[in-house]
Order: sequence, then C-alpha cells, then structure tokens
Amino acid sequence: MTIREAAEKWVGEWNAIPRAVVARLIRDGVGTWEELTPAVVGDRVYVYSEAQGGVIVNAIDEGGTDTLYTIELDGGDEMQFTEENFEVIRDDDLPMWGTMWTFGDSVDDWWLESGGLAIMATHGLRIYDIEDLGYCFGVDGAGFSFYNEIWESLYKERGLQWHDEREEATISESA
Repeated sequence: MTIREAAEKWVGEWNAIPRAVVARLIRDGVGTWEELTPAVVGDRVYVYSEAQGGVIVNAIDEGGTDTLYTIELDGGDEMQFTEENFEVIRDDDLPMWGTMWTFGDSVDDWWLESGGLAIMATHGLRIYDIEDLGYCFGVDGAGFSFYNEIWESLYKERGLQWHDEREEATISESA
C-alpha cells in the first residue's frame, strides 16, 4: 500500500458530517461547543493593544508556558505577543468546506488531545469540541486536492505506518 492509499484508508474511517448539520447544532444550542484551533503561522490577527491587524510570522513554544507569537503588524513593525493579546480573524464561525469530520477511532482523538491540534491547524484544519459529537474538524479552504495538500502529510505527521516503504521507494524511483 502506498502512502496515498494508506491516507485514503485512514480518511475512509472518519465520519463525514455536512457542515450544515454542525451549523444547526451550534445555532440551535444543542449542547455546548468550542473552537479549539490554535493560532498558526500565516494566520491574520487583530492585536488588541495595538488596535491593528497583522500576520503571524513565527511561533515559539516556550515548553509548558504560553506560545510566543511574532506578529508583523500592518504598520510594518514586528512585535511578540501571547495568544490572549490577539484574535485570529476568520471569515465565518465554521470552515468554508461543506463537509466536516470526526475521527472513526478514539486513538486519533487521543492523538489530537496530545499535540495533534497544532499539527492539524498547520494543515489548514479548524477543530471544534462539540458536546454529543466530540472532536469535529473541517478544511478552511477550497480549490486544491485535500489528499495532496492535507491528508497525506497529516497521515505522516500522525505517525501512521500502514504503507509499504518498499512500494513508496519503487514509486519514487520511477517518477
């Protein structure tokens, strides 16, 4: 099995949920919900103390303390802030793509809780904790191959090894 086939198998185990269903759960107040997506490099933000926008250009995890973000402000200055000093600017409460997912295996949920949030956010996913649904995530983008741009690299970073290294090597040699 190639990495692509393994990623397809992994994604095939997930539960697909229409974005409209998630929106209805949130709108109707069926349980509580919270967006868990951490800020990542490239996010557009509004910095409260500076009363202006900017873009995150670097993030330094201080190991047990708050992450320190370097933000290039619209005025050109670069300053460092912790996450409580700014807000990520999003187009909507939910990701733009019409389908959202929950993992099909609780081991993936454990991975998400144990450091996977930042990895998923780096790949353009927005993650939520929704009562009675659990962790739910969706792609905040469109117009590209999810497998090429997200799922295959997420499979690798998740540490899954369902693929055959020899088959991957053969494919790389013939390319």
